[in-house]
Amino acid sequence: MKISLIVTTYNWKEALAITLESIKEQTLLPDEVIVADDGSHEDTKALIEAYQLNYPTRLVHSWQEDVGFRLAASRNKAIAKAQGDYLIIVDGDLYLPNTFIESHASAAKNKCFVQGGRVLLGPIVSKKVIENGYKPHFLSGDIRNRHNMLNSALLSKIFTKIRNNDKSTRGCNFALWKKDAIAVNGYNEDFEGWGREDSEMVIRLLNNGSDRIYLKFQAVGYHIYHKESSRGMLEKNDLIYKNTIEKRSQHCVNGLDKYLLKSSQ
Repeated sequence: MKISLIVTTYNWKEALAITLESIKEQTLLPDEVIVADDGSHEDTKALIEAYQLNYPTRLVHSWQEDVGFRLAASRNKAIAKAQGDYLIIVDGDLYLPNTFIESHASAAKNKCFVQGGRVLLGPIVSKKVIENGYKPHFLSGDIRNRHNMLNSALLSKIFTKIRNNDKSTRGCNFALWKKDAIAVNGYNEDFEGWGREDSEMVIRLLNNGSDRIYLKFQAVGYHIYHKESSRGMLEKNDLIYKNTIEKRSQHCVNGLDKYLLKSSQ
């Protein structure tokens, strides 16, 4: 299968550089990397162009105008551009251990999508990662969820389960087949501002007959510390999410298909 790695970003080129560097060191390179950019300034574009000169795999910059937090639209545009059969979607503030892509590829199963885990780096170790390229490890200080750093095929086999609910949904480390994303029309762009767009898509995937693999002890992303996004739109987004649950929706109206139509013309 061909793998497209989608990396979301917004005006934090220093963290994006850490993610792009960690991708270069993967034991299995993705067939392409698409940076889904929700309106960053020119310095992010310049960073990506510099990497494009000598990157070990196809590197695409998918940019949209900055008119507010529109993560769903940014991801949908990247999905439409993706040439891979399988999509791995991560945030551009993750350090990815070198077996990250290989582990996701091993976990991929037909009519399933995968929820990966994360390690939370605190502000002290995150500063070292950003400023010095420090590679966090199990004995590093200032880390939460440290047990997730254990990379073990045996532990993963024991603790990885099918969990068909949206609990512990984290869009920062998520994988699915492109055909399944198309079947539910991708992310719902009625969501603007932070909150619930990932959980709502999980509900639609489950309603469409996919199983959710909750992957443990493999393919874990290390999250670089930053202040939390505004929760100002959470109440409105909760209503969209609850409506999807109540109606058992499999498909959203305001989603991926408009970009697929443009790419086919």
